[in-house]
Amino acid sequence: MTQILNKESFEEAIKKLAEKIREEQTDLNNIAFIGIHTRGVHLSNRLAKIFKNSGVNVQQGILDINLYRDDLSQSSDKPILKETKITFDVSGKIIYLIDDVLYTGRTVRAAMDAVFDLGRPQAVHLVVMAKRSGRELPIDTNLCAITIDTKQDDSVAVRFEETDNVDEISLFGKGEQI
Repeated sequence: MTQILNKESFEEAIKKLAEKIREEQTDLNNIAFIGIHTRGVHLSNRLAKIFKNSGVNVQQGILDINLYRDDLSQSSDKPILKETKITFDVSGKIIYLIDDVLYTGRTVRAAMDAVFDLGRPQAVHLVVMAKRSGRELPIDTNLCAITIDTKQDDSVAVRFEETDNVDEISLFGKGEQI
């Protein structure tokens, strides 16, 4: 295992993500954060807190993409569903889909399908803590804390204090346990 970001650099990376969002948006009152279960929700909450501390209340939602997965029939006979809670109209909003890792792009595709079932946003952007190699779909983002060059057998773990009792990003090689 190789630690990529420790607690201090992890927190700084989240602040930089918030700054990048602020720099690219002129109308902060029209943005909304939608965190993808599970760790995307934690990142969404932290970003929203940074905005709130500067006087901007960002609408937030929580998204479970399990029923939108393209491998649903392969993953389980009875998928475990988590909460989807989007209490605002996504139509006309600038949506920031938020997740922990961008890998194949399939999670993001599923999340976009779910969001577009709710309405037609003005724009959809992706925010992630870690972007790694291995895209299977033409999905990318410049709103990432770190880009990691990985091999197919590698794993990237983004851990949050809320679920993992630590804030860090680690790289695991083939055969290493997460």
